[in-house]
Amino acid sequence: MTLRDGEKAPNFQLQTSEGKTFELSQLDGEWKIIFFFAKSGSPTCKRGCLSFKEQYELFRSLDPPVEVIGISQDTVEQQQEFKDELDLPFYLLSDSNRDVSETYGVPLHLGMFPSKSSFVIGPDNTIHHVYDWLFRPRKHVAVILSALAKQGDE
Repeated sequence: MTLRDGEKAPNFQLQTSEGKTFELSQLDGEWKIIFFFAKSGSPTCKRGCLSFKEQYELFRSLDPPVEVIGISQDTVEQQQEFKDELDLPFYLLSDSNRDVSETYGVPLHLGMFPSKSSFVIGPDNTIHHVYDWLFRPRKHVAVILSALAKQGDE
């Protein structure tokens, strides 16, 4: 079952595309977006990642700044290749055994394709917004920005 608004985001450790250990708790006190995608290089995932890249400076310019974290089952090497190919400025993490995906409740479509899901997480690690962007990669970032804007209104 997918985690929902109001629940605490579980901490985790994964390898970055550079082969370093990343722990979610290192961003405690910050806003963050975790987005799960199916496969480096697939057209839909490329569009989704490029949408985040196009708006990355906007995310970082918000007060407080928002960090972006992409996660897929790809290996560290595949993530690095994808990050280099698209010149992505944000973290790409390897969840090759789907432990984190399962912890967050990211489903498999048709039993084999990881869902594309995003979680907007506040400084206190509470989930503020969950979004499934399986068939809407271009609209995805706009929906996330809208969710963040609503947080500022509260």
